[in-house]
Amino acid sequence: MANDATERAITHLERRIEALAKVLESCRKIMLVARLAIAAGALWIAATLADLVAFWPFGLVAAICGIIGGIVAYGSNAATARQSRAEMRAAEAERSALIDRMNLKQVVGPHLLH
Repeated sequence: MANDATERAITHLERRIEALAKVLESCRKIMLVARLAIAAGALWIAATLADLVAFWPFGLVAAICGIIGGIVAYGSNAATARQSRAEMRAAEAERSALIDRMNLKQVVGPHLLH
C-alpha cells in the first residue's frame, strides 16, 4: 500500500517538474523577445540621434515603449523563471527522496533484456 501512495506521489512530482520545465522554456522565449525589443528600441533611438533616419515622433515613442516594455517583460519573466527553478529543484529533491525510500532492488545477472 505504501508503495502505491509513493508511486502516485512520484508521478505527481514528475508532472509538476514537466510543467515547471514548460514554464521555464516559455520564460526563456519571452526574455529573448524582450531583449530584442530593448535592442530594437535603442537602435531606433540611436539611428534617430545620428540622423540615419528622419525624426518621426511616433517612431521615437514606439522605440521608448519598446525599451520600457522590454525591460518590464524581461524582469517579470526573470523573476518567474527564478521561482520556477527553485520549485523545480525542490520537487526533484522530493522525488529523489521518495525513490530512495522505496528500497528498490537492483537487478543483476545474465537475464537482462537488450
